[in-house]
Formats: sequence, C-alpha cells, structure tokens
Amino acid sequence: MIDPKRHADSRGIIESVLRYIPGFRGYLEKDYRQESDHLVRRWMADRLQQSKRSLDSGMTALIDAGRLDQLTAWERVKNRLDAVILRFRSAVRGYSGFFDFVQVNVDLLDQVYEHDMALVQSVEKLATAIEQTAASGDVPDSTTGEWLRQIDEIDRRFSQRGEMLNGLNPTAGG
Repeated sequence: MIDPKRHADSRGIIESVLRYIPGFRGYLEKDYRQESDHLVRRWMADRLQQSKRSLDSGMTALIDAGRLDQLTAWERVKNRLDAVILRFRSAVRGYSGFFDFVQVNVDLLDQVYEHDMALVQSVEKLATAIEQTAASGDVPDSTTGEWLRQIDEIDRRFSQRGEMLNGLNPTAGG
C-alpha cells in the first residue's frame, strides 16, 4: 500500500543537497508533494479499476443464469465506480501556484496525509469486498447497496480531501 509520507525518503544525495539552496528547497518539496498526490490518486483509480473485473465476471454470471433483473443494481455500482475513478484520474495535479508553497502549514499537510491513508484503506476495503464476492454473481441486493454506500463515502471523502488541499496556505512559521 502506498504511504505518501514515505515518497520523499527515496531522494538522491544531490537532491538532498539542493534542498538547502534558498528557493530551490521549496520547489523540490512542492514537487514531491505533487508527485505523492498523483501517485496516491493513480493507485486508488487503478485499484478500483482492477476490482471492476470481478463485477464484469459477476454480471456475466447473472446473464448466464438468466437473472437479468439484478443487472440494474450492478450497473449502478459499475457506473459509480467509473465516476469515482474518473475523479481520481482527472483531479488537477498539485495544490496551487508555482511559488505558493515554499513554506507550508505542516500540521495541515500531515492531516492531508492521514486523510489520504484512510482514503486508500477505504478503497482497498471496497475493492477487496467486490473481488471476493462479485465474481460468483450470487450477491444479494443488500451487498450491492452496501457497495454503493461505500463508493459514495469514498467520493465524499475525496471531496473533503480537495477542501483540505485548498486550505494548504503558506505560513510564516511553516
């Protein structure tokens, strides 16, 4: 699982030295934050995309069993997953203007990282649940309803994440 706090640990020695050059350090830190943000969003999108294979198998099993009445709920799940995946993939990379984050509110950035980890765990939980049960096609309506609830919660938390990122304002005490 991706830990956004660990992304910067793999810096080379040259980059570590360049961080001490005035002005350049902020650029590198901002760059790492943007790359970590992108990696987390890409992983979540890819993980949900992977879980859709089980949905497809389950839908095929429903069709083969002649249980076409259940396809509507499954299509809703698939469509909602597609919408969330698209949000993850199309979100703007980074947080703000080029020089805005030479110094950043570190406490808020830590809150964003913690929020990201909880969001990653929610995505993993949903994807695993879909993969473990969907392929058989023998899924009660209550389960598809729970999947929809989880997808909506992930979507809501991703919106909260955007609100948190908008609050990453420069501070004098950094």
